Amino acid sequence: MKDSHEVLMIACGALAREIETLKQLNQMKFWKIRFLPARWHNHPQKILEGIEKILEETNGRYSRIFVAYADCGNGGMFDRLIENYGVERLPGAHCYESFSGTQNFEKMMVEEPGTFFLTDFLVKTFDQLVFRELGLDRHPELKEEYFRHYKRLVYLAQTVDSELRTKAKQAAELLELKYEYRYTGYGDLKTVLNSWLQTSLYGKTDQHLLA
Repeated sequence: MKDSHEVLMIACGALAREIETLKQLNQMKFWKIRFLPARWHNHPQKILEGIEKILEETNGRYSRIFVAYADCGNGGMFDRLIENYGVERLPGAHCYESFSGTQNFEKMMVEEPGTFFLTDFLVKTFDQLVFRELGLDRHPELKEEYFRHYKRLVYLAQTVDSELRTKAKQAAELLELKYEYRYTGYGDLKTVLNSWLQTSLYGKTDQHLLA
């Protein structure tokens, strides 16, 4: 039976800290959040399968369901999946856009298509989720294979943290990429979650919040 109050958000574990903070700030007390493993970003098909499983399990149990993922490398298959369930996802091709904003993201990609992005979470977990997950600790020669088309690393920072800036710069040096720092705060993620909150309360998305 559908609960007329509870709202479900299926979200990437890489966004957990920011989403939990925004949930508290917005007093989203009727929202239940299920985080999927951040490492699945290296395996986009697992994201699809994990979300589909939850949607099948919970279909009809919540008043609204939102998915805090962008397309994340699924080439439009994600949109076809969630369309069947009538749920919304984060706009854009990558979760990074939620912090930088789509316009800024597209501008950065025009400036340098070979851009590798890090967020606060990815800086903190770089060794495990990037370096080790890609096998670079065991096979350093794979660095050329994975990063041959990348020219720069851009750290999109959600917080002002000198230690994270240092770690991000070290990651860029390790990958032999030009380093750039850009503070974004919560960016469009805050805007989208506010819009979803309005939708859950009043039944429609406030397009002014997304403009």
